[in-house]
Amino acid sequence: MALRVYNTLSAAKEEFVPLQPGKVSMYVCGVTVYDFSHIGHARANVVFDVIYRYLLYLGFDVTYVRNYTDIDDKIINRANRDGVAFSEISERFIREFDRDMEALGLHLPTIQPKATEHIAEIIDIVRRLIDKGCAYQAGGDVYFCVEKFEGYLKLSGRNLEEMQAGARIEVDDRKRHPMDFALWKEAKPGEPFWESPWGKGRPGWHIECSAMSMKYLGESFDIHGGGKDLIFPHHENEIAQSEAATGKPFVKYWLHNGFVNINAEKMSKSLGNFFTIRDVLEKYDSEVLRFFLLSAHYRSPLDFSDQNLDDAEAGMERIYKALVGIGDFIGSGAPDAAAGLDPALLTEAEQELAARAEALPGRFREAMDDDFNTALAVAHVFDLVRSVNRVLAEGSKGRREMSAPLATARSAIVGVGEVLGVFTSEPSSYLERIKARKTAELAIAVDEIERLIAERAEARKAKDFNRSDEIRDYLLSRNIMLLDGPQGTSWQVK
Repeated sequence: MALRVYNTLSAAKEEFVPLQPGKVSMYVCGVTVYDFSHIGHARANVVFDVIYRYLLYLGFDVTYVRNYTDIDDKIINRANRDGVAFSEISERFIREFDRDMEALGLHLPTIQPKATEHIAEIIDIVRRLIDKGCAYQAGGDVYFCVEKFEGYLKLSGRNLEEMQAGARIEVDDRKRHPMDFALWKEAKPGEPFWESPWGKGRPGWHIECSAMSMKYLGESFDIHGGGKDLIFPHHENEIAQSEAATGKPFVKYWLHNGFVNINAEKMSKSLGNFFTIRDVLEKYDSEVLRFFLLSAHYRSPLDFSDQNLDDAEAGMERIYKALVGIGDFIGSGAPDAAAGLDPALLTEAEQELAARAEALPGRFREAMDDDFNTALAVAHVFDLVRSVNRVLAEGSKGRREMSAPLATARSAIVGVGEVLGVFTSEPSSYLERIKARKTAELAIAVDEIERLIAERAEARKAKDFNRSDEIRDYLLSRNIMLLDGPQGTSWQVK
């Protein structure tokens, strides 16, 4: 099955065929750097990180560009509020964004351009648009004339006349049409500016992305990505100004991730219902957050809640515990093939494991080839984990013939994790890390838990079952659950 992607432009899934065989050019709108990044930013960036990783996994040579918008009204307002230069704000929050993305385990894009470093390219496009009659100067501002671009609103499927009739746009007599948008803005007193043919000013938001994407990827490229909130007006305006300037199709495939919802409302700063990445990582491991963000299809809305993050954490623990169990079973020897395995000698659970372990890479690719369906890919991992746990629960350590299928299962799970950016930790270390995070919130020290477990073991040896039960019940009252097994007693936070 070939890779198929949902193209917002056609509102349909299409087979992915890059403009140049074997090469993929991809541009994703980055953040406006004036504050800490929130969970919505995390979702968009994790989604396109996985798309980037999967394209590399398929063998494509990928050029991935993700920009920084480092000049904008919000940045200027923040700088004025804090009494510093706009560049101090933008550079600070570029560093903070990079720190958050590193915490989430993102691969670095090929190129990370800044808007302020591409003023010459921006001015060149604006000049071309004026020369073609698609843009006009109004005082020190330059506007794009939407009526001059026949395909305006083809991405969102909106109607220009209907939008004009219902527009709530501040009246500006200098505009020829209410929907015309700024390509260049005249600098107000005290604002940062650059020299241009139209006077001192700065670029509009939309023109920045056209200039940066075309500089590094060409006038036509394969993939443009971002959140659904960018479809209109940002991406519509990018298409209009770019295609009007070049006369060529701008982007072949438009990909947009869904919103993060909180209490059925889209998360946004304007609603005041947002959580920063830092906030979430204070409570949850970064792999848990990443796993949660991939638990739904990237185009679907994602409901953010502590319960859903707890569920993601529990799911991650199940997978890591299975990996620990495989390691305990196999020991230091890890056969890389199931050669000589006689199916007739296997139990039903063992046959199921062997089949699912061999099938996971193919099932993973089928899921990802269907518009990067990470939710289905993760479901296939859980199917294999259930099979692993059934075999491990049978407890027949003497059946060494199962070492090879278990090793295949581990390799398949880790291989999926390399593309999704999860299951990347050493399993025992991950589980200890989660346990330490959970116990830090408890009113009982780990040393005390271990002391009581040792005392309980002595009580059981002495057949003092009343004391044994008292210790178990006491720990359970402190949300510590004991797990008795052949290797002794372990514990976990309830």
